[in-house]
Amino acid sequence: MAGRRAALKTIDWVAFAERIPPNQRGMFNALKTRSDAIAAKLASLPEKPAAIDWNYYRSAVAKAGMVDDFEKKLKALQIPEPVDTQTSNINTQEAEANKSALAYIESSKARIVQYEAELAKFQNMIPFDQMTIEDLNEAFPETKLDKVKYPYWPHKPIADL
Repeated sequence: MAGRRAALKTIDWVAFAERIPPNQRGMFNALKTRSDAIAAKLASLPEKPAAIDWNYYRSAVAKAGMVDDFEKKLKALQIPEPVDTQTSNINTQEAEANKSALAYIESSKARIVQYEAELAKFQNMIPFDQMTIEDLNEAFPETKLDKVKYPYWPHKPIADL
């Protein structure tokens, strides 16, 4: 099992725990407990299973040839190890996800700059209780009423209300 144990990936439980929301701590603790129990059981197993004492079974089993038949079948048994076919797909998806995350981060930084400029505009604006209608229309052009095009109240198309 030592060869297999070397191939197992270790889990960084501290980093994993930092990403868990508080309402899922119980499930996380159950997962960690179960994982630790499985890892302990795996570590307690010997690297190679115990050898079968075929001579004992030949003397204990009454039917002649049965133990020899089992021994022959066991030696002929070949259990294929599964072939990893998904790691390349997962690595490709991870690279694409990283690329889209970086693009999202860059667009977020651009939005942050835009929002900071808008925030600076609001912070430097005249307080609402001191504004005149002209100041309001200058600060927020969408509030200006078009009295020439729409001479009657509400001075906007009905569809825009």
